[in-house]
Amino acid sequence: MAQTKVVIIGSGFAGLAAASCLAQQGFEVTVLEKNSSPGGRARKFHAQGYTFDMGPSWYWMPEVFESFFNRFDKSVADYYELIRLDPSYQMIFGHGDFVHIPAGFQELQATFDRMEPGSGARLDQFLKQAAIKYQAGMQDMVYKPSHHLGEFINLKTLKGVFTLDIFKSFDKHLRKYFHDRRLIQMLSFPILFLGASAKDTPALYSLMNYADLKLGTWYPKGGMYRIVEAMVAQARSLGVNIHCDQEVRQIQVTKGRAQGVLTQSQHWPADVVLAGADYEHVESQLLAPEYRTYSPKYWEKRTMAPSSLIYYVGLNKPLPNLEHHNLFFDEDLDYHSKEIYDNPCWPTKPLFYVCATSKTDPTAAPPGHENIFILIPVAPGLEDTQEVRDRYFQVVIKRMENLLGEEITNHIDYCRSYAHKDFVQDYHAFKGNAYGLANTLKQTAVLKPKIRSRKVKNLFFTGQLTVPGPGVPPSLISGQVAAGEIAKFTQP
Repeated sequence: MAQTKVVIIGSGFAGLAAASCLAQQGFEVTVLEKNSSPGGRARKFHAQGYTFDMGPSWYWMPEVFESFFNRFDKSVADYYELIRLDPSYQMIFGHGDFVHIPAGFQELQATFDRMEPGSGARLDQFLKQAAIKYQAGMQDMVYKPSHHLGEFINLKTLKGVFTLDIFKSFDKHLRKYFHDRRLIQMLSFPILFLGASAKDTPALYSLMNYADLKLGTWYPKGGMYRIVEAMVAQARSLGVNIHCDQEVRQIQVTKGRAQGVLTQSQHWPADVVLAGADYEHVESQLLAPEYRTYSPKYWEKRTMAPSSLIYYVGLNKPLPNLEHHNLFFDEDLDYHSKEIYDNPCWPTKPLFYVCATSKTDPTAAPPGHENIFILIPVAPGLEDTQEVRDRYFQVVIKRMENLLGEEITNHIDYCRSYAHKDFVQDYHAFKGNAYGLANTLKQTAVLKPKIRSRKVKNLFFTGQLTVPGPGVPPSLISGQVAAGEIAKFTQP
């Protein structure tokens, strides 16, 4: 009996996760990748002795990765070495106001108490509740396909509705426990970078603080691309075929059923198609109008997570005041958030993030040099010009020089920028978004774009614009959920 053929569009975390899960169950799996290397937004590149991870740089929720590899009787340790960072990161609030976030919880409580007396004990209470949300969110909710509310309506869930704070804003919940501006910004930053303003995000997402402050911040030795390499190796060991430089131009549909996909060079027949590429692009560009579930008006009304203005910078000197992860929050967080979500525009006084991988990984830069990745979260859909990129580069470098007390400009020996146009060109990202769909209350679970097409019976979706949402661990989970739905669909 012939194997069921599954063609997966895109080799990001979601596509690769789905590929291994489906191959393990006996499907014939082919992954088609538009770019010259697998990994989607988690690709890497080399330049002048530097190695840059292009996208994700935070390794949180290590048990999600471990659980994935355990499905194949493997462990993360079979593929790469994890290093727990200590400090996890540092917050830079102004001149001389650098706050290290220690890995140890007692040290963390002491840090909080120094900033706001009594807040260390409140942090413990805050994180105990966040732990309940994490368990419910990461074990009971995110692995559900979210076809309908019935998946979530059971006695356990109903009892937990108020504990989970699904209908309360993250900002209001946070201010019950803390008052110091710096602590509120520290606990709000995952929300800004991964989804929406704290005022519009359900308090459920304090689970991110538990992941951050309790489960820790890690680094895969050799860089984040080691995860991609591991997932590619796992997929190929199960017989998955991965083809790069194969941009899909059309999903061929006959009588409501996908027959395969067409790239620039050939036709790839399929019994099932799984789209791990940008959801809006797949529907609006790869499907005929009569087979689209969502209209242009629908997409225009979605709240997208931020885009990013990124600089990959090589320096011919070290910066001793940087840690591996650094958050420059010396300007107003609320104002920056409003310029992303409420009044989309290029930020007046941007907050930004700097990752110096060479602090942990000497292979990321030549000896005595520094590899830094600078990211400014910005609104999607903005006009992206070289003039804008150059202007903001000068802004962030001057701020870094001022706050770090280091001369930087004359020590730059490599720089590359990356923003909206690049996200569109490389990933067909809707409005040049970097992270997918924002995690607002109106875009949670069953209110996200569906994992299965309503118009094409054997077309499924996975990744950051469907369930469970943006981020590396959710994308990894999304691929597993999609694979499970395909397996159920193909059962006799």
